[in-house]
Amino acid sequence: MNKLFRIVSLVLMVSLMVHPGWSQKKKPTEPAPVMKKDTLVDKTSFGGLKFRSIGPAITSGRIADFAVNPDHPKIYYVASAAGGVWKTVNAGITYDPVFDGEGSWTIGCVTLDPNNPNVVWVGTGENNNQRCVGYGDGIYKSTDGGASWSNMGLKNSEHIGKIVVDPTNSNVVYVAAIGPVWSSGGDRGVYKTEDGGKTWNAVLTIDEYTGVNDLVMDPRNPEVLYASAFQRERKVFTYIGGGPGSGMYKSTDGGKTWDKANKGLPGVD
Repeated sequence: MNKLFRIVSLVLMVSLMVHPGWSQKKKPTEPAPVMKKDTLVDKTSFGGLKFRSIGPAITSGRIADFAVNPDHPKIYYVASAAGGVWKTVNAGITYDPVFDGEGSWTIGCVTLDPNNPNVVWVGTGENNNQRCVGYGDGIYKSTDGGASWSNMGLKNSEHIGKIVVDPTNSNVVYVAAIGPVWSSGGDRGVYKTEDGGKTWNAVLTIDEYTGVNDLVMDPRNPEVLYASAFQRERKVFTYIGGGPGSGMYKSTDGGKTWDKANKGLPGVD
């Protein structure tokens, strides 16, 4: 009898060790607390923050150009390669996008009329030769400090490197257009307007693959201009940069005639 009792006791003890839950009453599972949506959002890292655009920095990438109001240096414009045009009126503490409603988001240059800083000229299409470069749709002009814009033509330029306004006559404007990256032709070279952008004349054309990526006016004589020409051709499988069309050009008569000014510079194949 004692032997049987010891065997039964041993079996019960092993059973309790294998299934400890049998020895105690299971507590009912309590449901997880339900948090209100607003409370949950506020407790996340960024959910309670209100995002605002503060300017063309990380997301917009490369900065292409600046134009500072000479009368009010705290007011200036920033041309970004992949984010339009931005304006600050407090020396960069805050920026406002002023070009979002226009036809191009990639900018090559921005220029203020030296006689009226409320007149802003923008050349669209980044002055770059890479595969990732975006193309523009010509020249834009604002007469109210960037509040509104008008497309002034040269839509086939695709990439514009410089805009120069004659300080003695605001209706005279020069444009350095480097032209399309992936094809020949287009609006390529130096263009001049004498009626504030209503009409344009090509005053320096070199060849179908050579455009002008920079232009400088002599500050002592607006008739003297220097242009840098660049021959390029990009294909899917390769890129050809440079060539006999590249070089420096000089005009002493407001763009009517040009002479190559490469003396002293390395030769170009």
